[in-house]
Amino acid sequence: MTDDDFTVTPYAVQGDVDYERVLDQFGADELTEAERERFPEPLHPLIKRGIFYGGRDVEAYLDAIDEDEQVSIVTGRGPSGPMHIGHVFPLYLAKYLQDRTGAHVYIPISDDEKYFAKDQDFDDIQGWAKDNITEIMAVGFDPEKTRIVVDSADADVIYPWAAKFAKRYTQSTVNATYGDPDNVGLSFYPAVQATHLLLPQLVHGRHRTIVPIAVDQDPHIRLCRDVAAKEDYDVHKPSALLSRFFPQLKGDGGKMSSSDQNPTIYLSDDRETVREKIQTYAFSGGQTSLEEHREKGGDPDVDVAYQLLYYFFEEDDAKVEELAAEYRSGELLTGELKNYAADKVSDFLEQHQERKAALGDFHEEISEYTLTDEERATLTEDLLY
Repeated sequence: MTDDDFTVTPYAVQGDVDYERVLDQFGADELTEAERERFPEPLHPLIKRGIFYGGRDVEAYLDAIDEDEQVSIVTGRGPSGPMHIGHVFPLYLAKYLQDRTGAHVYIPISDDEKYFAKDQDFDDIQGWAKDNITEIMAVGFDPEKTRIVVDSADADVIYPWAAKFAKRYTQSTVNATYGDPDNVGLSFYPAVQATHLLLPQLVHGRHRTIVPIAVDQDPHIRLCRDVAAKEDYDVHKPSALLSRFFPQLKGDGGKMSSSDQNPTIYLSDDRETVREKIQTYAFSGGQTSLEEHREKGGDPDVDVAYQLLYYFFEEDDAKVEELAAEYRSGELLTGELKNYAADKVSDFLEQHQERKAALGDFHEEISEYTLTDEERATLTEDLLY
């Protein structure tokens, strides 16, 4: 959608986003307090604090969990650069759900889409795909229940299904959803995305699937749900869990990105680099002088260091509330809040980096996450050869 004040599409996010208006325009539902409380205990901060704030058919997914039925999660990555902290929070949410429900997790790597959408060589995209997959494996998913599917490498199973789904899309529908595509690759990509989102059911049979994703990606889900409703295949329409955008360091309501010139915290950053970036670039909700800050206090609602903690990096609810209260009162200074946030982000990154360093040979590691021969046979059983 494009508003006078902001833009939210799968390929562009600009301005100070009105999240409630986005849900209304997309026709999605706000996540209720009752729904949040039904997620597995202990509630993840991303759920409890309303970072994931909207969705589609969330109740049906939670019902399946309550009935101890098989469930799945789909959350992907478009590899066009190094991964930053905003890329991984849906992945860590997926791991949390997998740990508590035994869910299958499918992680499509859309190297083809990034090649269509970005001014990069295909070899560069492939290099980033390998790098990004390594970061994903470092999250610590259960290899037996996790499948990483790369569009170019797994075209033999992706393309036949995408071709079937593509016939259900019209160019006018694609144009109305995404705008005029720059090339035929992007015109076709919604059919590939539908394959991604339905893949767990195509492999394991009809069951509930949820897609934790930033709200700008909801059009992919919406079109897939339309196709799933029309097809003769025995599948549920995938549920969606829609998040707010991870705050960019400079503030202003946009989302963190690795494809522009704004400062970003990457998964590879060391402690000193994280501290320097947060101290230098993180938008402050404090006052312009020490005396004024002590007198008037700061605003945690716009302070990016606080937002990083609230979104993901401080699990202790009491500590989050304490930091906000002390900042508002002027007792906690902006520099002190930034130092605390830098330490928490660095602690998280060091643990992630340790798991990444412990991985072995890439080809041996990725083989644990690829589709099995039996799963591939299920997906291709109707093919000519």
